[in-house]
Amino acid sequence: MRAWEMLAGVMDPEIPALSVVDLGMIREVYLAGDILVVELMPTFAGCPAVGMMQVDIAERLAALAPLHVVIVRYEPWTSARITAAGREKLRAAGFAPPPRGDLLQLTVISAAACPYCGSTETRMESPFGPTACRAIHYCRACRQPFEQFKAV
Repeated sequence: MRAWEMLAGVMDPEIPALSVVDLGMIREVYLAGDILVVELMPTFAGCPAVGMMQVDIAERLAALAPLHVVIVRYEPWTSARITAAGREKLRAAGFAPPPRGDLLQLTVISAAACPYCGSTETRMESPFGPTACRAIHYCRACRQPFEQFKAV
């Protein structure tokens, strides 16, 4: 569907290297009569970027059909929804992807693979990063600080 291709161009406002598709935030896209419905799953209930993403989605898909962007709250987003391409893009942008698996609670790992050199000789500096979904780590091998996405 053309809508999915267009949604791949809607970038996350906090990490513009990843799209809402890469992050697995688009639950479903379908037609309800003449209306194109896009179901958007926020990564966190209080995510301040949801409004910006709604506007970006509406602007990008406006030419296809009348549009309704639904914020899905009845099914929680999990980090297991991040695509393989999204995980690689996170790594390339200097973020350690979350551990694989569908976890039902916010988890922080004490050591994450460094996205710069791949070493696991890392330590968590703080479970609190710039946003609720990230923790701060430090690599002992290349001496670079980096953020790790928490498994949700």
